[in-house]
Parts: sequence; C-alpha cells; structure tokens
Amino acid sequence: MKALHALLASQFTLPSIPKVVALLLSELDRDEPDLKKITQLISTDPALTTRLLRVSNSSLFELSGKINSVSESLAILGLGHVRTMAAEAASGTSFKAVPGIHLQQFWGYSLNVAKVSRSLAGVVRQNPQAAFTCGLIHAVGELAMHIGMPEDVAELDREVPPLDLRRAKAERKQFGFCYAQVGSGYARQWRFPEPMVDALEHQYEPFENNVYEPLAGVIHLATWRARAKEANLDERALAVSFPGEVGEVLGLDIDMVLQQDPIDWHDQRPGRISL
Repeated sequence: MKALHALLASQFTLPSIPKVVALLLSELDRDEPDLKKITQLISTDPALTTRLLRVSNSSLFELSGKINSVSESLAILGLGHVRTMAAEAASGTSFKAVPGIHLQQFWGYSLNVAKVSRSLAGVVRQNPQAAFTCGLIHAVGELAMHIGMPEDVAELDREVPPLDLRRAKAERKQFGFCYAQVGSGYARQWRFPEPMVDALEHQYEPFENNVYEPLAGVIHLATWRARAKEANLDERALAVSFPGEVGEVLGLDIDMVLQQDPIDWHDQRPGRISL
C-alpha cells in the first residue's frame, strides 16, 4: 500500500470551525475563563480535539498514550497550550476549504457520530469519553485523503459521496484502504491511546479476521446511524441497511440503537453547538 504509506508520511492541517475558534478565543480573553465552556467548545471541533490530544499524548508528558478526551487533556495541559492552539487555528491556515468536502455538513455529522457513540458506549460498558472522542475524529482520515490525494478522491466522490453508507467499501475497492486506516495511522503516530487507535482502525469491520474491538463496534453503529440520517433513509431502508452482525456481537438490535439515539434531528441548525 504505497499510497497509504505516502499519505501517512505527509503533513496536513485539519480545518477548524471558524465560529468555534472565535468563541474559544473570546472565552480565553476573559479574566476568569470558564473551563467547562472551553471543554464544550473544543469538544465540538474534530480539528481542535485532535490537536489537543496530540499535545497531551506526546512524549512531553508522563501520561503519553493514555489521554482519551478533551477534559483529560485540559487537566494536564492548562490554558496556555489552549491559547497557543486557538491562536494557530485563528491564523487562517486551518480555515481553508477541503476539495470535495462540505465542511459545515462534515462537522455536524462528526459531532452527531460522537454523541451517538457516547450514548451507545454507556449501554455496552465502554468508556463514554473515549467513545465520544473516537466518534468525533473517526473520519479525519477522510479529510486527509481529500487533502493529500484530491484528484484520485474526486473521481470516487462523483460515484459515492464522502458520507455515503457505502463509502468505506468503495474506498477499499478503489485504493486498497479507506479513511479508517488513514485515521488510525495518524492516531498511532500521534501516540493516541491504543484502544482508540484500534477502534479507529477497525471501525469499518469491527469483528473482521477474528478481531474483537467493542469500541470499534460502537463507532461502526454510530456511523451507520448518522450516515443513514444524512441519507434520509426511511424505516424500511434503515432496517435493510442496519449492520446486524455488528449489533448482534454487542447485544444491540436496531430498536436498541435507535432508542439510544440522543440527537434531536429536527434541530440541526447551521452553526449550532450542542453537546
């Protein structure tokens, strides 16, 4: 997989949400910044979350490879690192468009996957914070592919859109890998906790080749739920597309997954931030 190795060897800047960066900078400028609000803001932005976890899991700290969430990161980093990160995000380089990706839709979709992942994790006794983080950043590999190999990916986009339920399968057929391998490859380089790396890597087929990654199964089901909503699937289409084999291993049927869905899908206004 030369293309995968070449992609993982390249550097790229994940785009941040301008509104979130602006609100974060405003909060940090207060005499007494609200740590809870800062945590909530960062936790809505896949790029800011990824940057924060990269720093907190780096070799600079004794807890390298053990930090699962924004709240854990802030507990060891302090606001100085956050100010630096926010200033870099506000420089403009992270606001550039990504060819083939509707960023507003992508950000909203990623947050929805995070919310459903957190909810399902509580049912199957996985770490809800780790599940939320994995759900939020599960598709950063898709951004990396669009940035690093735009012409190749653009051709596939015309046949299977980036958030289509068939996307991972189409990428594996076309390139020999999909966004899951790209995201996990970067997460491994960034020293993210091994359970998170495994969940990202195996999210497409959580129990393939005798693999058993419950957190990957959670992300898989949450991804199905969010992409099914993006596609406006009706009740019959939901039933047909539900990944029953993954649900069965985790003890979750389609009704249980839909009942655990914490999102008000009717109130998804552009720019709305809600955890």
